[in-house]
Amino acid sequence: MKLKDIYQTVIQEGIKVDPRGKDGVAAELKRIKEVYTDMPAWKKELFDEMNLTNPFADTRILNGPPDGDIKRIMVGIDIEVAELLLADRLSEKGKKIDMALSHHPEGTGLAGLHQVMYMQADVLNRCGVPINVAEGILAERIKEVERRVLPANHMRAVDAAKLLGITFMCAHTPCDNHVADYLQRMFDKGKPQLVKDVVRMLEEIPEYRDSVKNDVPPKIVSGHDKRRCGRVLVDMTGGTEGSKMVFEKLATTEVGTVVGMHFSEDHVKEAAKSHINLVVAGHIASDNLGVNLVLDKICRKDPKIEIVACSGFVRHSRN
Repeated sequence: MKLKDIYQTVIQEGIKVDPRGKDGVAAELKRIKEVYTDMPAWKKELFDEMNLTNPFADTRILNGPPDGDIKRIMVGIDIEVAELLLADRLSEKGKKIDMALSHHPEGTGLAGLHQVMYMQADVLNRCGVPINVAEGILAERIKEVERRVLPANHMRAVDAAKLLGITFMCAHTPCDNHVADYLQRMFDKGKPQLVKDVVRMLEEIPEYRDSVKNDVPPKIVSGHDKRRCGRVLVDMTGGTEGSKMVFEKLATTEVGTVVGMHFSEDHVKEAAKSHINLVVAGHIASDNLGVNLVLDKICRKDPKIEIVACSGFVRHSRN
C-alpha cells in the first residue's frame, strides 16, 4: 500500500464518522477554500494546502515520499525520537520498518491541534446546546490550548525522522472520531440505566480490559455508581478537553453522564456543581480503541500490512 493511500484512507474514514456529519465537514472545507482564494499571493505561499482537502489539522504526513510502499508499520500512541530510534534499530536487526505511525500529533500536526477543537461546538449542539452558546464557551479554551502548544518544539521528532530516513505520519482526530462514534452508538443502543452500567459496558471492550489489567480501570470521578445516568454523551474528539463551562449548559439538556478520556480537576469540580456524572474511560485505552478501528479500515484494503505495536499501543483486530 502506498503512503498516500494510507493517508487518504485515514482522512476519508475520519470524515465518515465525524460528529459534524459529511455536510458539516464539506461546509468547513468550503469556508477554508474561500479564505485561501481571498489571500494575497505572498500569504498563499505560506499556507498549508493540505488544509484544502484535509479537515483534520492534527493529521499529517510528516516525512516520506507519498508514493513509498508500506508493508510494515510501527504504530504507537506517541512516536517521538526514542521510538524513531527503536524503529531504526529494528530495521538494522532485520525487521524493516517502512513507516512510523503516531496517534498523538507531532510537527505541523501538533501546531494545528487547536484548530480541530471547533468541532466540539457541533457535538454540544447535537445535545441541545444552542450553537452560538457552544461556540462562545469554547472560544477562550481554544485560545488557551493554542497558547499552550505555541512554544513547543514541534519539529523535534520530525527532524529525527528525516535524519534517519523514516517515513512518519500522525493520525489524531480521525482516530478520536472513531472511538467517539463507536462508544456513542454502543451506549445509545445499550441504554445503560445506572452509572455503574456505563463502566461495566466499557470493561467488556478488549482495549479497556487491557487497561483494567494494567491497573488503570474506567473510573467514576463525579457522581456515584448507583446514580441514574440519563443520556450518555461520549466526549472524546475535538483535539483535547473543552471548556469547563460546558457542564452548566449540559445540565439543561437530557445529558446526565459524560464519558471522556480524561478530565482536569477544574472540570470535575464544575461537573459536580451541575450534578453531571463523569466517567473517565481512560486516555490510552480510548486511544487504543480509536487507532485499532482505523487500522482495521487500512488492513481491509491491504490485509498483508504488518503492524508492529509499541509505545502503549496494543493491536486488537475486529476484521
